Amino acid sequence: MTWKIPLFKIYWDKDDIRLVNKAIRRGMFWAIGPNIDQFETDLAKYIGVQYAVALNSGTSALHAAVLACGLGPGDEVVVPSFTFIATANAALFVGARPVFADIEETTYGLDPSDVERKISPKTKAIIPVHYAGSSCRINELKEVARKYNLMLIEDAAEALGASVSGKMVGSFGDCAVLSFCSNKVITTGEGGAVVTNSREIYEKLKLVRSHGRAENANYFATNEYMDYVTLGYNFRMSDITAALGIAQLKKVGQIIAMRQERAEKLSERLSHIGHINVPSSPSNFVHVYQMYTNRVKDGKAVRDALMAFLAKEGIFSKVYFYPVHLTQFYRQKLGYNCHLPVTESLSDQALTLPLYPTISDQELDYISNAIAKFFS
Repeated sequence: MTWKIPLFKIYWDKDDIRLVNKAIRRGMFWAIGPNIDQFETDLAKYIGVQYAVALNSGTSALHAAVLACGLGPGDEVVVPSFTFIATANAALFVGARPVFADIEETTYGLDPSDVERKISPKTKAIIPVHYAGSSCRINELKEVARKYNLMLIEDAAEALGASVSGKMVGSFGDCAVLSFCSNKVITTGEGGAVVTNSREIYEKLKLVRSHGRAENANYFATNEYMDYVTLGYNFRMSDITAALGIAQLKKVGQIIAMRQERAEKLSERLSHIGHINVPSSPSNFVHVYQMYTNRVKDGKAVRDALMAFLAKEGIFSKVYFYPVHLTQFYRQKLGYNCHLPVTESLSDQALTLPLYPTISDQELDYISNAIAKFFS
């Protein structure tokens, strides 16, 4: 379907083309090259951590992170159900068991109290999600992790640039996962990364992403033998992709400012409609609006009707997220039967509207007028 107003548009400029073009014209080192090192250095500096490892997707980054943190069969990992399914599946990738905890209504992130209730002797890690561009209650969750000696793996796929009291999301846990999929704050089309302050985790991540090979040079530029010391995968990001990442990261501040300004204008237009709650965050949280998610107070039937109405008007809206624990895979194949009232209630109300850096005032008017028309 061709949408009058799509859910997102990628922000790009001539610098993206220039750096990718330069990488291609180099004529070599397209797989492993200097742009990988540069992107990782820039990313670690931006987040405020010591190390970053670039990978080919956010899902690969999750898989690599749980492996590098030593999770495996018999372990339990506390995760939200209000997330993309890869967050929970990451535990299954390594033979561990995801345990779902409920979320809280302010940040839509894990409820620290329910997380604590879900901890058992088998629990080895917590994977909180920073939803839609704003942090979860990460300080409280860090305290829970410290209290029970658990690994804390931040799923910051949607929240590059978000912060709490001036501290960047991604710098709180033992490590954090980022995504550069096409709808994220900055994008490389597909891509991901893990950031960390742990040298041990960093070294393990490098083995995991490249076949378990102990590399001390560019594999494609040396005839030196490199031994294989563990099981690994081909999770590498290409050097061409990293060139795009470098260009995108250079303008991340500009992109975030544009998103925030557009989100504020859309909230102004929608705030008078009593049937919905516009997105917000606690005062010391910086929201980057990777998604613009509203709550339709009247619940699922009205939310779904609004989504269908907007589609007829050519406006792309979407539900992020349907609960993972209610998917056919988790209910029927894995036998999950969870009680997560806040997750289920909120997911029945959530509706993400179009937002991107270049969305115009006229497009914002068209969206808000269509919603007002529906509720009138």
